[in-house]
Amino acid sequence: MTLLSVSEARSRLLDPATPIGRTEVLDLHDATGRVLAEGLVARLTQPPFNASAMDGYALRSRDAAVPGAILRVIGTASAGHGFDGTVGAGEAVRIFTGAPVPAGADAVLIQEDTEKLEDGCIRTTFAAIAGRHIRPRGQDFAEGETVLTAGQSLDFARVTLAAALNHREVVVYRRPLVAILATGDELVRPGERPGPDQIVGSNSFGIAALARENGADVLDLGIVPDDQAQITAAVRKAQEAGADVLVTLGGASVGDHDLVQKTLVDAGMRLDFWKIAMRPGKPLMVGSLGDMRVLGLPGNPVSSMVCGLLFLEPLVCKLARRAPRNREAIARTANVLRANDRRQDHLRARLTRDDEGRLVAEAYEKQDSSMMTTFANSDCLIIRPPHAPELAPGSPCSVLLLRPLEG
Repeated sequence: MTLLSVSEARSRLLDPATPIGRTEVLDLHDATGRVLAEGLVARLTQPPFNASAMDGYALRSRDAAVPGAILRVIGTASAGHGFDGTVGAGEAVRIFTGAPVPAGADAVLIQEDTEKLEDGCIRTTFAAIAGRHIRPRGQDFAEGETVLTAGQSLDFARVTLAAALNHREVVVYRRPLVAILATGDELVRPGERPGPDQIVGSNSFGIAALARENGADVLDLGIVPDDQAQITAAVRKAQEAGADVLVTLGGASVGDHDLVQKTLVDAGMRLDFWKIAMRPGKPLMVGSLGDMRVLGLPGNPVSSMVCGLLFLEPLVCKLARRAPRNREAIARTANVLRANDRRQDHLRARLTRDDEGRLVAEAYEKQDSSMMTTFANSDCLIIRPPHAPELAPGSPCSVLLLRPLEG
């Protein structure tokens, strides 16, 4: 049987995927990380008046064109408390940052460039320049201007801007809903005592975390035994919840106890493909059940996580209207990498830097797909393309970053 390449499998999964079009209205406090479905128009002008950018004195620049001018202080303007009068010839108003610049003044001379005199006057020690230290009305944005546009993700800076535009609520796209179903008589939940032939099912927690990190909501369908009726009921629950993606963990092969694929096909799933030329993660299943995408991941923990990175993460990003995460980098291998066969390998590895600051990837000796300790302690996966020749230490290699680089 000819196995699909990783790149072809990704294309067949992602190309038909359509970003979520459903929207909801959220309070701005709850909108961080969400994607705007409607642009935000400024409901006011900012600043709403000519404002002082510094503490100092508002004055007429022509009255202090050269140092040594003597000006009479006729009042004070502070943030929230403007000066109602007009600055005339030979006059100045004590002003603080954020205060409206009073009528008649066209410059602010900072307080360090003046000297206080005993008779309520000041002497300038620096020339005033028209417009200096004044934020003009509307410098940031004007009422009616579209400042944030649909499709932009709301990070901390854009949430701040949305609030400044005087929006308390925003219309955002709904998050994709990812339903996760683990199957197998051998699995128990963390915290439970496994039987003599059982293990703790951990995959669903990592896959849920990966989905959430990329902008999805998660529906945990729990662990279902190898029973077709119970698997069918769990799948129906995902459909009733309106899940956009159903992720199954384990049971997608065709052995006597691998019932997931058969159950889904019986329920109407259109199977797109099954098995790809990669290691770990060969028994990957992709299909669709109505509008719900189905992604069947292997049961081995590392295989499940690697497939999650390569397939679930970009799928969720596309559905959530987020830019795909770029995890790819170039490093140099620290050890000999043997020639590869027809399957693309993903080797768990640690990252360091050499004396020239270049990334160096050292593959772990043991790469068994059940060993989560090496995966959790790895910084990257070394990508070995199909039929790649042996690489000597120091050779460039492609890596997939598991976490942000440090240093």
